[in-house]
Amino acid sequence: MKHLLNLLAAIALLVWGTHLVRTGVLRVFGANLRRILVHSMRNRFTAALSGIGVTALVQSSTATSLMTSSFVGQGLVTLPAALAVMRGADIGTALMSVLFSADLSWLSPLFIFVGVVLFITRPSSAAGRVGRVLIGLGLMLLALQLVVEATGPLFDSPAMRAVLGSLNSDVLLEITIGAGLAILAYSSLAVVLLVAAMASSNVVPLDVALGLVLGANLGSGLLAVLTTAKSTVAVRQVTLGNLVFKLLGVAIAAPFVGLWLREVKPYITDATQVVVLYHLAFNVIVSIGFIGLTNAVARLVTRLLPEPEEPAATRRPQHLDPSALSTPTLAISNAAREALHQADVVETMLIGMLNVIRNNDLRLAQELRNLDDTVDELYSAIKYYLTKISREALGEEESRRWTDIISFTINMEQIGDIIERVIIDIEDKKIKPQRNFSEAGTREIVELHERLVANLRLSMSVFLNGNVRDAQKLLEEKARFRDLERAYATTHLGRLSDQTTLSIETSSLHIDLISELKRINSHICSIAYPILESAGALAPTRMRESRLSALQ
Repeated sequence: MKHLLNLLAAIALLVWGTHLVRTGVLRVFGANLRRILVHSMRNRFTAALSGIGVTALVQSSTATSLMTSSFVGQGLVTLPAALAVMRGADIGTALMSVLFSADLSWLSPLFIFVGVVLFITRPSSAAGRVGRVLIGLGLMLLALQLVVEATGPLFDSPAMRAVLGSLNSDVLLEITIGAGLAILAYSSLAVVLLVAAMASSNVVPLDVALGLVLGANLGSGLLAVLTTAKSTVAVRQVTLGNLVFKLLGVAIAAPFVGLWLREVKPYITDATQVVVLYHLAFNVIVSIGFIGLTNAVARLVTRLLPEPEEPAATRRPQHLDPSALSTPTLAISNAAREALHQADVVETMLIGMLNVIRNNDLRLAQELRNLDDTVDELYSAIKYYLTKISREALGEEESRRWTDIISFTINMEQIGDIIERVIIDIEDKKIKPQRNFSEAGTREIVELHERLVANLRLSMSVFLNGNVRDAQKLLEEKARFRDLERAYATTHLGRLSDQTTLSIETSSLHIDLISELKRINSHICSIAYPILESAGALAPTRMRESRLSALQ
């Protein structure tokens, strides 16, 4: 029992070390890795190369799969390009298994010591996150040593040898067990390294070890499919396409396990190297051989998982991928994309509001009021999604972005509420009583509305890019809008003095409307405050104003 516990502890340490490295690298380089993936989609070969590099860093083809799937779901890359990335990702994780199979035990104490020092002394900085990566690498190397030490006594028992003996000549069972282990461990890399260590200790025969390696490859594909089971169709198409490639590869390679042993064993006597090189050869041959089939597999997957058609304005959350929550930087990016989708719906409401005013369209008014429910639902979904992101896993910049997204979505939700209230007033005080604004009053409302739409679009750009100059321009627009609102209120009073009939009938609505438009503009322009404050470009009075508006 003691030897079994030692083995289980060593396996758990290996899996945990892999997790630390993956999450640590994503926290340090997450944004850069995403940019590399997106910019490498020019053709399938550069996409595959980027998949190799990214996966070699994060040490998980599953993590690369989730990132790539998210890009497809956001419409940033095409499905064939994403499948090409996954061909490279498989090679990347195989290369890491070759590296870790070498005798690097002397690095384990060094990595753990330096990593712990960095992590404790500077926990919230980039250096602290690098320390986390070093701790993970050290634990992986230490775990491999412990696996070798624990397997010897455990597998010397007659009962265990009888169990392992039952695996001989049953490739299907070996593949099934290997796939199950990869899913349980959440890492095909950890399983391949474990199998290699067991083979070097003569715990499992080499042919059984190779069957388990095939299963681990298949398991990584199944794991990605299971992880994205509740995601959007576009995301699931990537993981399903990747699984199709793995099924084809395993089906072709399984009958030739014996051929590999006959041809390679005379030249490579170390069992560990036989296993990891087989893992590498399998992924290189399959990836190169199948990279030309990415378009065909993409068409097949699209037929198997067709994407439903929905009107753009009424779509529910598109980018809040639950599988990305384990990668905080990616989850933050998804939330930002969904916040922009919420702003698109608000823009639709804002543009439609003017058409209601001009055309007295009650049907359109009802549709726009219904859109406010969509804005509210998106706000709730984004807020709930963000609360599920571990704040401890976020760096300083990501934490600031988390706050910016919450602030942006709150402002969009409040703008939606104001627009709904304005439309109700227009229905009650203009359309139903069959009243109209004066020609001059209509011109004023149109000009204010045009400025509102332009400012909303500018605020979306500021939120997306964080451009300080655009943020300053947004605050300047706030002052101009306030001056216009005062001027138009004065001119309206002048028309009342002139006894203009239309102005008298709609006076209350006109004053309320331009006041509400000013309030909408204030919510739009408040998006600039966090950007300018973080850049140190916000005057002290503006800082107080921004904090007061956040509390209101």
